[in-house]
Amino acid sequence: MIAVDTNILVYAHRTDSPFHERARKVVEGLASKPRPWAIPWPCAHEFFAVVTHPRIYRTPTPAETALDQLRALSGLGNLAFIAEAEGYLSHLEAVAKAAKARGGAVHDARIAAICLSQGVEELWTADRDFSRYPSLTVRNPLIG
Repeated sequence: MIAVDTNILVYAHRTDSPFHERARKVVEGLASKPRPWAIPWPCAHEFFAVVTHPRIYRTPTPAETALDQLRALSGLGNLAFIAEAEGYLSHLEAVAKAAKARGGAVHDARIAAICLSQGVEELWTADRDFSRYPSLTVRNPLIG
């Protein structure tokens, strides 16, 4: 299963992103295939926070529009929103220790641990910080 990180969701949503077209095609490609894919709940929350933030965007996405986007995604039959589950803490401990995660890096460790505990094979992200978690296979679908 592939999981998608916040930045891919934001770029796919925001038409003013320089990566919009590529990210939109990536998400549409996942949505159109029968293979299951996932969005970690922390990434959904962060998507909502980022696109509606007036300090990030001169014209932020209205909250209802952002929620509509999440609702539309949740209606896809091959998409699962994933969260902490049985065994999560051992994954968090392993990735956090290996990366010496502290402060803001704990958020990424949480996403990595959720992915690993839920059987995600690959996290698609444009965030290089996930290279700190070598037990999680990471790929940037916007390049190459």
